[in-house]
Amino acid sequence: MSEYISIGGVRIARTAALAPMAGVADRAYRMMCKRFGAAYVVSEMVSAKGICYSDRKTSSLCTVTDEERPMGVQLFGSEPEFMAKAVEIVLRYEPDIIDINMGCPVPKVVGTGAGSRLMQNVDLAASVTEAAVKAAGATPVTVKIRSGWDQLCLNAAEMAKKLEASGAAAITIHGRTRDMFYSGKADRGVISDVRKAVNIPVIGNGDVCSGEDCLEMYGETGCDLVMVGRGSYGNPFIFREIECAVEGAKYTPPTAEEKMKVMLEHVRLILSLSAKSEELAMHEARKYAAWYMSGGYGAAKLRGRCYSLTSYAQAEELAKEFVSLRNSAERHKYEFGQNAQ
Repeated sequence: MSEYISIGGVRIARTAALAPMAGVADRAYRMMCKRFGAAYVVSEMVSAKGICYSDRKTSSLCTVTDEERPMGVQLFGSEPEFMAKAVEIVLRYEPDIIDINMGCPVPKVVGTGAGSRLMQNVDLAASVTEAAVKAAGATPVTVKIRSGWDQLCLNAAEMAKKLEASGAAAITIHGRTRDMFYSGKADRGVISDVRKAVNIPVIGNGDVCSGEDCLEMYGETGCDLVMVGRGSYGNPFIFREIECAVEGAKYTPPTAEEKMKVMLEHVRLILSLSAKSEELAMHEARKYAAWYMSGGYGAAKLRGRCYSLTSYAQAEELAKEFVSLRNSAERHKYEFGQNAQ
């Protein structure tokens, strides 16, 4: 397996990329994942029409920092003219790649004719892609799709061929249909079908939660790159784990102390990047803090308390409790095992 792939001249290590998750993969999240080895990151999705009518949030959503590169900015929309204009606006922020979302299953996006609704209108999807490619010039345009709308419409391979003909530089395929949302199991066979159908790079996405999952995705689908979504929740370490798996090196999971150190670093980053007061910024940090506390004795109770955090000092206290509980549980397991002998 080669060490890198090229998407329109953008060189990306063949380990794993971070998925563009709305309401999750903000700048702080992307930066944390990059620090642990994410090979490529993509912004939260941005409305093409929204950018054209107002730039109120454009800067915060589209800004690309050197620490995040290579990075893509993701747009969603179903009208070619708005997509082209939005691409022109986004190019001012110098993204490495522009990605178009044709896989989002949420009703408010699908209801506008965008996201995975475009899986039902391949010709319109092609027109949207062509408009973006023309406006983007030398900047590569990629598209993220799903396996289909439902089990009666598994048209990912057909869609991918049409998008390739429209100028797409790569295709990301999530192995679920729109009606599955995030339930059930991702179908790697569909990802394999897409890989065989096109000559551009294919990025596989869905149910990658470990280094082993990543290697299986590469092996079973022949994809050019793997993308991690929910498997990174409270777990930027997964990118280090995947690097080790790809290199055949031993991976040592983080200790409770290491997890809490990174959690607090993540919270500090959120606070430093926010223009809001500490209390309001902590509202945004709550879910991220809770995700780091999954697993182990007493974790559920501590996660619950994360959702009432109003200060960084409170997060520090919770981190200390988490470490204390985990260490206490480990000692109990050790002592119980010794006594059993």
